[in-house]
Amino acid sequence: MFFNHWGCYKMNEYQAVGMATGWGSLLQDEQQLEELARQAVDRALAEGVLLRTSQEPSSSNVVSYAPFTLFPSLVPSALLEQAYAVQMDFNLLVDAVSQNAAFLEQTLSSTIKRDDYTARLFDIHKQVLKEGIAQTVFLGLNRSDYMFQHNTDGSPALKQIEINTISASFGGLASRTPAVHRHVLNVLSKTKEAAKILSNNPSKGLALGIAKAWELYGSANALVLLIAQEKERNIFDQRAIENELLARNIHVIRRRFEDVFEKGSLDQDRRLFMDGQEVAVVYFRDGYMPSQYSQQNWEARLLLERSCAVKCPDIATQLAGTKKVQQELSRVGMLEVLLPGQPQAVARLRATFAGLYSLDMGEEGDQAIAKALAAPSRFVLKPQREGGGNNLYGEEMVQALEQLKDSEERASYILMEKIEPEPFGNCLLRPGSPTRVDQCISELGIFGVYVRQGKTLVMNKHVGHLLRTKAIVHADGGVAAGVAVLDNPYPV
Repeated sequence: MFFNHWGCYKMNEYQAVGMATGWGSLLQDEQQLEELARQAVDRALAEGVLLRTSQEPSSSNVVSYAPFTLFPSLVPSALLEQAYAVQMDFNLLVDAVSQNAAFLEQTLSSTIKRDDYTARLFDIHKQVLKEGIAQTVFLGLNRSDYMFQHNTDGSPALKQIEINTISASFGGLASRTPAVHRHVLNVLSKTKEAAKILSNNPSKGLALGIAKAWELYGSANALVLLIAQEKERNIFDQRAIENELLARNIHVIRRRFEDVFEKGSLDQDRRLFMDGQEVAVVYFRDGYMPSQYSQQNWEARLLLERSCAVKCPDIATQLAGTKKVQQELSRVGMLEVLLPGQPQAVARLRATFAGLYSLDMGEEGDQAIAKALAAPSRFVLKPQREGGGNNLYGEEMVQALEQLKDSEERASYILMEKIEPEPFGNCLLRPGSPTRVDQCISELGIFGVYVRQGKTLVMNKHVGHLLRTKAIVHADGGVAAGVAVLDNPYPV
């Protein structure tokens, strides 16, 4: 139950909070849960917490609510503050990695031999470097994701899962969910608790970054080009950012890679034009998975990268978000090389790292594989992929490692220590699913925005959070993958 949220060792502090907020007893009254769920769903629809349906992903004629938790989930305020405090350091780190061509080449050298998708991205990166980078303004919209490790002494610790440098989503919908949870608590006459739910508006902050990049590009009539998927269920999340930009009189056009291939062009100064209109900023909400690229799409991506438009992300920043880079950053002394003279930033970053291990051919990789095979429940095997649902656990991981251990293909994966959060009870509300209490774990994401012009950082900030919660029966996967649901932190 909730009052057991962070383990019995911290009973006085965490259990007292849980009992005070009283979700524990609420989760036992089935009739009340049903009624609350009905009210919560209506409020979510009224607030615009929406997805298109899987039956009609290209149309907004029929929509549904995006899945969410009935109650906000308890999060220790100290960890929430820690995650916010380190976000600007992560922004600096991603930006430093993206500018360090030698580090990227060395880090990804083994991976690109075995991972065709990363290799294609890297080829574009090399081509752009060779030709000379036309872009002078750089924009990062990142989301760093964490879980709360349940330590043996019962205390929780913030541990990073990954950083998303391309198409970091749910900033729009996360802006709409606080009102839903406040409503649920107000219905229960828990007005003091309702007031503790933090206001959160990542879409406004993300739009601020795009607007700054657009302004620095310096062409009043230029547009923002949003690279969209044909079938986009999560369109309302994207529209939230588009609407923020339109309120600043910055116009956004949505186009697919295919449209760029057919109608995109560069002039002699490498300015990008789409349907005859100049493009200042290219914002990718597609292009983060191998299945999203055909040969035409790869050519379209190269055209975009060669232009002087601000790409969010540019190809080097997308590569900076790979699992292999994450693993290399955890090596002793590596952060000091990338962020010289910043010992406090380095300490804050390192405090969030879980154990990460290279699977490159050689003794180090052999030892990592032996470790994982000896204690498979303690590790997770990660390929260089975004979008959720790609990681291997338990028996699946063992089978994969047995197959991979003598093959160079193993270099396309990394091994990570499994983060073990303390489960808690909540109701996950999904269209067409019954209201029932599940044992759950949460994942906290912090949105970060930075803008650099030449070598000068003109913006570096955190702009909000995203809490996603899933039942513990699911090892892997986020909201878009249909596993996790939207949530809000209830700080304790």
